[in-house]
Amino acid sequence: MSFVSLLLVGILFHAIQAEQLTKCELFQRLKDLDGYGGVTLPEWVCTVFHTSGCDTQTIVNNNDSTEYGLFQINNKIWCRDNQIPHSRDICGISCDKFLDDDLTDDIMCVKKILDNVGINYWLAHKALCFEKLDQWRCEKW
Repeated sequence: MSFVSLLLVGILFHAIQAEQLTKCELFQRLKDLDGYGGVTLPEWVCTVFHTSGCDTQTIVNNNDSTEYGLFQINNKIWCRDNQIPHSRDICGISCDKFLDDDLTDDIMCVKKILDNVGINYWLAHKALCFEKLDQWRCEKW
């Protein structure tokens, strides 16, 4: 294998790897969600941590559906994929878009979820992220 081929493989491998975000990176990248639906940034950081481990490429397969990305958005209702051809696709987006590092479309869909069903869509929120949130704050912000 030539040097150029190895270089390209290295670049592509890095490009498709998951991005695991830190607490402060989440604070910065989720700032458009602060206060939306009455949910604070520390609540979001906690919820994302307990939902996906802050990993943008997390995929969880359940019995009859799959959840995608940082926010674990479900393919039965919110996005479309090949697994569920008759998804409601409320967010109007392919589920694999939730696996990249651009959170713009993720946040757009999260806002639709909040508008439709609220923060209780994310089970971790009520159980783990409703109070005692000091540890989820970023000191830089």
